Amino acid sequence: MNELLEFLRTHDEAFRSRARLASLYSDFRNQRHTNPDGYHANASAWMRALTAAANAGLIPSSSASSQDDHFVLQTGEELARALQTQELGRPLALGSVIDEAVRKKELIPLKEFLEAKESVYAKHWLPTPWQVMSWGLRQLGVIGGDSSEDKLVKGEFVVMANLEAAAKAALDHVSKTASSHTARIFSRDLLASTLCNALNVTSLSQRDTSVLLMHLARDQAAIAYDPATGTVKFHAPGEMKPASIEQEDITIASLRTLISGLEPQIQQLIQRVSELDAKAREAVAKKQNAAAKVALRQKKMAETKLQSRTATLTQVEEVYAKIEQAADQVEIVRVMEASSTTLRSLNQKTGGVEKVQDVMENLRESMQDTQEMSEAIGEVGAGQIDEGEVDDELEALERAEREKVEEAERKEREAREEKEAEETRKKLAELEGLKNPDEVSSPQEAEEVKRRLEAAGQSQQ
Repeated sequence: MNELLEFLRTHDEAFRSRARLASLYSDFRNQRHTNPDGYHANASAWMRALTAAANAGLIPSSSASSQDDHFVLQTGEELARALQTQELGRPLALGSVIDEAVRKKELIPLKEFLEAKESVYAKHWLPTPWQVMSWGLRQLGVIGGDSSEDKLVKGEFVVMANLEAAAKAALDHVSKTASSHTARIFSRDLLASTLCNALNVTSLSQRDTSVLLMHLARDQAAIAYDPATGTVKFHAPGEMKPASIEQEDITIASLRTLISGLEPQIQQLIQRVSELDAKAREAVAKKQNAAAKVALRQKKMAETKLQSRTATLTQVEEVYAKIEQAADQVEIVRVMEASSTTLRSLNQKTGGVEKVQDVMENLRESMQDTQEMSEAIGEVGAGQIDEGEVDDELEALERAEREKVEEAERKEREAREEKEAEETRKKLAELEGLKNPDEVSSPQEAEEVKRRLEAAGQSQQ
C-alpha cells in the first residue's frame, strides 16, 4: 500500500470501512439523481480526503520541483495511479468529484487563480476559461455528466480550504511576532521560511508561496507585494490596507534576509569548530600526529571564517537596529503629526478662546437668572401660607406630645408603687413565721429576731 492510501485510511473514517470504500471507488455519478444524499456524501468524503492529503504534501506531482505542494492539487494519471488498489482498482467517479468542487469554488484552476484581477470572493467572479473548457469536456463525456466513462483529466487546482487556513495562520503569526514597523517586512524567501513553523510544514514550494502571496494581497488585502523585488509588507494595526512598497522596504527586507541567512551559517561553523577540535584531540590520543595537524588546520580555517561571519552579522545587525529605530521614529512623528492636526481641528470647532469665554459668561448669566427666578418663585409661595394655622397645628402637636409623656410617667409610677407593695407583702409574710424574742434559746438568735422586726417595721412606715 502506497503512502497516500495509507494516509487516507488512517486519517479519514470513510476510507476504513470495506463497504464504504467500495462505494467511494464505484461509479456513483448516477446517484446525483437517484440518491442525491449518497452522491454528496461520497463527493464530500473524496474532497475531504484530497484536501487533507494535499495539506500533508502527499499528492503526487509531475512538477520538476522536489518540494511538495500543500495548496495546489494536481489531477491526472499520477493521482489516479496513486489511488489505485489491487482489490477495487481506480476510483471511477473522481473526475465528477473534481468538477463538482470547481463549480462550488472549493477548487480553483491554478492558472485562472494567479491571473485573476479581482478577488475570488467577488460574487460575480468565475474563471470563465475553465467554465468554457468544463462545459466542452462534459459534452464529450470526459468529466461530469452521466456518460459511460469518467476520466480524471490533468489539471492543477488551488485547494481553497488549505489556502485560507494557511493565510489565517500567517496573519496570526505576524500579528503576534511583529513588534515594530520593520518586523512586518519580509522578502519572499524569508517569509516562506518563517511561516514553515506556523503552518507546521517542512517547506513551502514556489507554487505554494506564489498562491499564498496572491491570496493575501488580492483576496484579503492584508499585504503589499512587489513581485519584481519579492518584497512583502504586512499592514500595521489600524490600517485599512497596507501601504505601498517603497525603496526603504526593499532594503529592510534584504537586510532581514541577510541576517536570517548568516545566523544558521554561524551555528554550522560553531559546530564545525567543535567537531574538528574533538577530532584533533582523538588523533593526539591515538598518536596520529599527522591527522591531528590536518584537523587543527581545518579548525583554524573554520575559526577564521566564523570570526568573519560573526563580524559581518554584528555589522549588519547594527545597521538594521539603526534603521529599525529610525523607522519607529518616523512612525511616531507621523502619529504625532496626525494628532496635532486632529487637535487643531477640534480647537477650531470650539471657535477659539474668545468664543469659549463668551460661552462661559453666557452660562454664568443664565445660571444667575435661574437662581433669581427660583428665589422669586419661593417668595410667592411663602406669601400664601397662613401662619396662624401653622401655630395652631404646632400647639396641638406639642399638647399631644405632653400628654403622651405624662401618660408614660403615670404608668411608670404606678408600676413602681405596685412593685413596692408586692415586696412589703412578701416581708410581712416572712414576719409571720418569726419567733418571739423571749422564746429563743440563744442571745444570737434573739438579736437576729429583733433586727428583722425592726426592719419590717421601717418597711411598713
